[in-house]
Amino acid sequence: MSQGPLMPKATAVWLVENTSLSFEQIADFCKLHPLEVKGIADGEVAAGIKGLDPITTGQLTREEIEKAQGNPDHRLKIAESRVKLPEQKRVKKGPRYTPVSRRHDRPNAILWLVRNHPELKDAQIMRLVGTTKTTIQQVRERTHWNSASLAPMDPVTLGLCSQIDLDFEVQRAAKDRPHVEVQETGGTLMPAEVSTAPERRDDPFADMSRPKPVEEEKIDVNSVFAKLKQLRRADDEDEE
Repeated sequence: MSQGPLMPKATAVWLVENTSLSFEQIADFCKLHPLEVKGIADGEVAAGIKGLDPITTGQLTREEIEKAQGNPDHRLKIAESRVKLPEQKRVKKGPRYTPVSRRHDRPNAILWLVRNHPELKDAQIMRLVGTTKTTIQQVRERTHWNSASLAPMDPVTLGLCSQIDLDFEVQRAAKDRPHVEVQETGGTLMPAEVSTAPERRDDPFADMSRPKPVEEEKIDVNSVFAKLKQLRRADDEDEE
């Protein structure tokens, strides 16, 4: 995606007023919608915006505009800056700046972080609260000059850091911690079918003199009812 002008609407106002470019050409260069450019031409959009000359600001050349006016299919290209700015070196960020009105709350926030997130390193606490390593050590060892009156307080509620920054540091510390294997839990209770089942003896050297348990015979329901009918008939005949 090509880079647009610095002030797109002001540039579009100037191009509408001073050139014969089509709405599509101006919209493509200024990264606007063609209907928005049409509204600028009708005076419905950007009524109080003063036009910005892209030629004097070095964003367009006169030759580029004339070329686009002669060819409706030509798309304007932003001019390359002749002045090359030196690349800025990244400055290493120091401790977070803490307002003067909040600096007295930093030991309370440190105490809260030490108690609730012991996995955080001193460098992470320094980034969150904007304190020094010496202060963190004094709070940990209870040697701070105000240790008697310190109370753990959430640094997010104190306004010392955001919840996103705190969650990021906590997740980062959790990744650095060694993985702890989950211990296996104890055995569960056996099902009733297994615990109440009779003990099976498959020992080949068991005492053969003991009588084997007699297996119960399966009862045939039809034969039982047939015998009952025969007995009932015999009783009827005896009564006669």
